[in-house]
Amino acid sequence: MESVDQQPGPCARAVGYSVILPPSWAKIPLRNGTDAAVRRILDRSFAGFSRDQVAQQRHELRERLGKLIASAKSNAGLDLYLPVELMRGLAVPASFLVSEGAFDAGPETPPEEIVAVLAARGADASLTEVDGAIGVRQDKIVPPDRARDIQYGSRHVDYTLAVPGDTRRWLVIAFSTIGAGDPGDDIAQLLTGLFDAVMTTFRWRHAQ
Repeated sequence: MESVDQQPGPCARAVGYSVILPPSWAKIPLRNGTDAAVRRILDRSFAGFSRDQVAQQRHELRERLGKLIASAKSNAGLDLYLPVELMRGLAVPASFLVSEGAFDAGPETPPEEIVAVLAARGADASLTEVDGAIGVRQDKIVPPDRARDIQYGSRHVDYTLAVPGDTRRWLVIAFSTIGAGDPGDDIAQLLTGLFDAVMTTFRWRHAQ
């Protein structure tokens, strides 16, 4: 499924999607146009400086983006979204990944049954609907894991949505932000609210 930047048509089968991003965020498509998107992010991040002035910083950012992209592709990612401007002089520790998902269920299993099972797995999961598609929203805190050199806790919000018109396909929109492991963490709370606001703009593109 590709992502597009146009409004959906009237047909039932979804073949893409669109979202409206905050001005400081950018999209990196992971199947086509990845390199061009990275160049645009680098140029935007270091606008006003010559290449010689920020050569080391550009290299470091390119390396960091490369690692994020490789990880996203290994998770069946379609598109990666992340902030490209500083907040109060600091990098914003957040991103979200749109990927395709699948479940070990028969082709005739109604999406409603799968959603019910997913929503019943824990107190952090709840039923949701996004542009007419049923799904589950999961919101959880992941504590630090110093054994894996993960020094900070993080907050994760995942939307798992049934793709309209195709009972075998699912879309997973997975957001994460670094926090102190406390649900009341102000920055994590702010960024989570921003992501949920972005999800209110999510629209399917339907086959013509």
